[in-house]
Amino acid sequence: MILLQAADINKSFGVTAVLSNINVTIQSGERVGLVGVNGAGKTTLLKILTGQMLQDSGEIRTAKDVTIGYLSQDSSLDTDQTIFNEMLTVFADLIQQEKELRKLEEKMGHPSIHQQPGQYERLMEAYSTQSDDFKGKGGYQYESTIRSVLHGMRFYPIDYDTPISSLSGGQKTRLALARLLLMQPNILVLDEPTNYLDMETLGWLERFLSNYPGALLVVSHDRFFLDSLVNVIYEIERHQITRYTGNYTQFLEQKAERIAKLMKQYERQQAEVSKLEDFIQRNIARASTTRRAQSRKKQLDKMDMMDRPIQENRRATFQFQINKTSGNQVAMVDDLVIGYDHKPLAGPLSFYLTKGERIALIGPNGQGKTTLLKTLTGKLPHLSGSLRLGSNVEMGFYNQEQEDLHPQRTVLDEVWDAFPTLPEKEIRTVLGNFLFSGDDVQKKISSLSGGERARVALARLLFGKANLLILDEPTNHLDLFSKEVLEEALLEYPGTILFVSHDRYFMNKVATGILELTSDGLTSYPGNYDYYVEKKMQLEEMAPAVQEERIEINQGKEKFLQDKETKKRERQKQRKLEELEGRIEQLEHEIEDIEQQLCSPDVFADVEKARQFHEEMESKRHELEESLEEWTLLQEE
Repeated sequence: MILLQAADINKSFGVTAVLSNINVTIQSGERVGLVGVNGAGKTTLLKILTGQMLQDSGEIRTAKDVTIGYLSQDSSLDTDQTIFNEMLTVFADLIQQEKELRKLEEKMGHPSIHQQPGQYERLMEAYSTQSDDFKGKGGYQYESTIRSVLHGMRFYPIDYDTPISSLSGGQKTRLALARLLLMQPNILVLDEPTNYLDMETLGWLERFLSNYPGALLVVSHDRFFLDSLVNVIYEIERHQITRYTGNYTQFLEQKAERIAKLMKQYERQQAEVSKLEDFIQRNIARASTTRRAQSRKKQLDKMDMMDRPIQENRRATFQFQINKTSGNQVAMVDDLVIGYDHKPLAGPLSFYLTKGERIALIGPNGQGKTTLLKTLTGKLPHLSGSLRLGSNVEMGFYNQEQEDLHPQRTVLDEVWDAFPTLPEKEIRTVLGNFLFSGDDVQKKISSLSGGERARVALARLLFGKANLLILDEPTNHLDLFSKEVLEEALLEYPGTILFVSHDRYFMNKVATGILELTSDGLTSYPGNYDYYVEKKMQLEEMAPAVQEERIEINQGKEKFLQDKETKKRERQKQRKLEELEGRIEQLEHEIEDIEQQLCSPDVFADVEKARQFHEEMESKRHELEESLEEWTLLQEE
């Protein structure tokens, strides 16, 4: 079933065309990824499809009663509501229906109801109908559903009474996503949903969306995310759109095949055109062959001429260099405690960086990854322990928030002021490699998109020629193609890199080692992200006897102990889940029995008995809700 169709959509801003003759179809169950370079018009198209923006021409058609939910890049809640109360607003209709059921119960339990012939029966019939509808819509478990989604988005019961206005921007974005997931629209439209998500939350979101009952339309620069989730790709390129079947990797293969095929067709046509033109030129003036030449000219005029296929968009091109080579020991961190205002956030932490390593620092949000990077770069003081840099180490820092960019400076001045001894021509040449050419270099930083600001920050970093790069989320705001260029530049970089990233594809390509920061400290893993995942799975599956042995990681200092109680607790958890499932099923049957008994004639005339039945039913409903909530929390542990 077709849920949404966009036909011949055109959109321009002033004289600049953004979208031309765009056609998009979204069908039931489809998982659609929308890709293209930054500025291609992806967000503009999403806003048009969701009614946030009007197209210049064309038509948007949706099936009857189809609902569309949209989470934009900058979507964030800003309210005085608490976290849990804001999520309850999604179920306002159910809450109102529950209130109406309670009112009916009060009326049925009032002594005067039996003085009105037939009134009790009518109330019971209305109650039975509404109760079945309420149950069918999930009325007895919406609070458990809220807790499950909040838990997946890493909000826990201790957070539920927190006012939303006090949350950070990233937390608000996660909460806005949680609210949209609870709404379950027929078409879920997400613009960069993986921003601000740590690995654990990202994994939960992928599992949730893979089982989502509606259709998905997603803009994402996370290639891992697209590969694991989508089955259709739409690419916007030079104002046009092309549909491909499959995930992102399959799209790249199909696009390469399509362009190669179009190029052959184009070359064949050009060869034929050249042959016709040559014949016409040689024969048009000769009386004996002029008619044949005119015939060939008509043939040429009637040809549907192909444009040269787009082989590659203009991409940023750059290469990181160093002023001088560092010593073999680049950084030595021993028992380092980090935090703010003398309040420890993480530590003691110990690790070493060796020349040429490319280390990815991963861990849950809020654990202290960015704080650690800022401490290493001297932007924050450490609370205790020691941090030493090796000989000839020169450090460069990429801040994901670009806080050190000056909003009122131009692109040219922002870079030139940092390196005033360099000639303007050299600055402009490098900025051109970062896609800032001509008048683009006179744009103010405040007017740039997130991707453009990221490229300015990378350009400044490149000029520094440091031999140790500290990078905090370097791929955020970069389109898929710019990420590939950055990957290649870092792979060829002769220095040492420590970076924080949630981009699993990027980590697989760049990292030679993983540092995992948890509440227990730092654990080191050699290899890329795939090796890290494989090693973690092996450790979880190892027999208890082996798990109890010390696993020496990080130059023999780290040990990994598998607690024998883990499997015991798992067995206890399974027994508890089975008990809860049995009790839930029993309570559901008992509630149904009570509802049937309330409809029986024997109860109609006995007000006290009806009241007792209502009280018993409310007690069992409360127990059912608590059991469902306990079951949900146990499942997610």
